[in-house]
Amino acid sequence: MADLSISFAGISSPNPFWLASAPPTNTGEQIMRAFDAGWGGAVWKTLGDPIVDTSSRFGALHVNGTRMVGFNNIELITDRPLEVNLREVREVKRRYPKHAVIVSLMVESEADWKEIIKRTIDAGADGLELNFGCPHGMCERGMGSAVGQEPEVLKVVAGWAVKYSSVPVLIKLTPNIGDILEPGVAAVEAGVHGLSLINTIKSITAVDLDKMVPEPVVGRRSTNGGYCGPAVKPIALHMVAALGRDERITVPISGIGGIATWRDAAEFIALGSTSVQVCTAAMHYGFRIVEDMIDGLSSFLDSKGMNSVNVLRGKALGAYSEWGDLDLNYKVSAHIDPEKCIGCNLCYVACRDTSVHCIHTGEHPLPAGHRAPTRDAAIAKRKETGVHVTWADWDECTGCNLCVHVCPVPGCITMVDDTRGKPFESWNDRIAKGTAKVPGGLHD
Repeated sequence: MADLSISFAGISSPNPFWLASAPPTNTGEQIMRAFDAGWGGAVWKTLGDPIVDTSSRFGALHVNGTRMVGFNNIELITDRPLEVNLREVREVKRRYPKHAVIVSLMVESEADWKEIIKRTIDAGADGLELNFGCPHGMCERGMGSAVGQEPEVLKVVAGWAVKYSSVPVLIKLTPNIGDILEPGVAAVEAGVHGLSLINTIKSITAVDLDKMVPEPVVGRRSTNGGYCGPAVKPIALHMVAALGRDERITVPISGIGGIATWRDAAEFIALGSTSVQVCTAAMHYGFRIVEDMIDGLSSFLDSKGMNSVNVLRGKALGAYSEWGDLDLNYKVSAHIDPEKCIGCNLCYVACRDTSVHCIHTGEHPLPAGHRAPTRDAAIAKRKETGVHVTWADWDECTGCNLCVHVCPVPGCITMVDDTRGKPFESWNDRIAKGTAKVPGGLHD
């Protein structure tokens, strides 16, 4: 069985699955139950000056019957006294010495950072995570994303933490910024030992059209919150990969954003994450989801001949390039299996109305010299069953993949390599050969 243990900036963890700083890590009792379920680490809900939360404070995006595709919250940092939290940190670490206990912090002045860092380390924390990402409530007070969106300010505050901390310091980055590399590089230059991302995205998930108030409704008002859950995973993967492939990022990454399964975790790790943090999925399904994550990731690594999760780290980064380096001669075409096609015509309509209209039904004429490998079988099935089976004209198909994504039948439509021996040639290659136009202002 593959070894799932990791070392994150010197912090040991039995596996890469950590709970993110959020409601699931609000108390020591919760974290101990999570560790009993199998989680390798936890980032304590952000400590600082206790606040008063609103009621209600959660909203969600539900899509076609699927609950919590996206999740929104206007909850702030801990509402519990610092002394109580630190006492529980000490107890958790005493009972679970082999698990990673990271504590999230958010305060204002240098003196406040110095004091809370000392007290947190004295309580036994393995590491600190500075919350520079919260996009609501705290940023209005000059903290959270107000710091994370200003690289120079981030560098100063991170520098304070590095100066006063004897344990690894992580920075939790906000996605509410134009280029994630700016705060990421600034954090590394400040001497931090790790990065975690992404924090939540500033959002409003819905509007109550009876009350005419955005959700979650707080009396007669509401506000923007932080967006997370499966819907943010693509954004998180991109930002993690952007850091993972940049040579200036020399510290480990803890990936966050929509992770709910072992496959999600494997994708983050393949793009450079050392650990992964989970929140929304735990809130949706409970702590025991980690059992499937552990089993699934272990089985996947075994199937790939990888004896450790550390072998998987960054495996996909080499294939992540700029658009100008992609192969413009590579081509795929849609292969529609007539045996699996149910005649819903979703691919036909999508291709006709929004793509190149290369998908047809029945005895639609095929231009001379064009190829359509499944046309005859599709016509035969329609005559036999009356089902409007579709087929694709490969010489019209541009390989956009839209049909694959709208088709409701798994495996019915596949994209088949139709490059036919053409050599690799990128846009940058064509510029070098003089067969493509150089963008004005970008090159001499």
